Amino acid sequence: MAPTASAVIVALKRRVEGRVAPRRAMSIRIGLAMLQGARHEHAQAIVGAAEELGVDAEIKVLRTSGDLDGGIDALILPGGESTTMRIASRHQGLLESLYEWMNDDPQRPVLGTCAGAILMCSPPSGPPLLDAEINRNAWGRQAKSFQAPVAVFLDVEVVPPAVITSVSTDNAHHPLVVSSDGLGDGETFPGVFIRAPRFSSIGTEATVVAEFEGEVVGILQGGRLALTFHPELTSDRRFHRWIISQAAIRAAG
Repeated sequence: MAPTASAVIVALKRRVEGRVAPRRAMSIRIGLAMLQGARHEHAQAIVGAAEELGVDAEIKVLRTSGDLDGGIDALILPGGESTTMRIASRHQGLLESLYEWMNDDPQRPVLGTCAGAILMCSPPSGPPLLDAEINRNAWGRQAKSFQAPVAVFLDVEVVPPAVITSVSTDNAHHPLVVSSDGLGDGETFPGVFIRAPRFSSIGTEATVVAEFEGEVVGILQGGRLALTFHPELTSDRRFHRWIISQAAIRAAG
């Protein structure tokens, strides 16, 4: 299916902001924490999801605390190695600023995948951002990674993936090629688990939004959505459409 608007990439001093060509006066700015992991694939998914929704969305690349200047409407915490992410962000103060941004308003839309979920459940200081406990790498080592259908209880429909140009957040890196048939059937989602964490307990404040064989793999609390798998590695952009939609609702209100 041909896209109805072009995907544009604008580069400035290694910082890249991907955006869908304007169709509305309101533009949604999604902050993407460049800590580690599949951040480039998240950028690709955001541009595709915005195309599918027909909204004007920007990707604000976040490498330092100063990159939050100007504001964002939503935040994505990508997967990776959570300890490495904490260490790598110290000298730039990024992670501390992201926690401040999230703690300012629990309804601000946040999508944390894999290690991003760990960062929300186990901050280095202060109370957890989610009413849940999580264990790192609990599914096993890299060789134990797998893909399997995940039951999803989030009110976002399945749509044919928009065809977009490749989006890169770094001149030296391009996103993984994701097959166009990587779609769920409305009730399930193609979950990709890579050295995935596991929720060890879920409190009453959190709502279950995804399960794998009866085990919780996704929770929602306020505006914070935590997944132990990698939705950005599929062509099913339901979770990225969700975060854009939530940001648009808040911006319009």
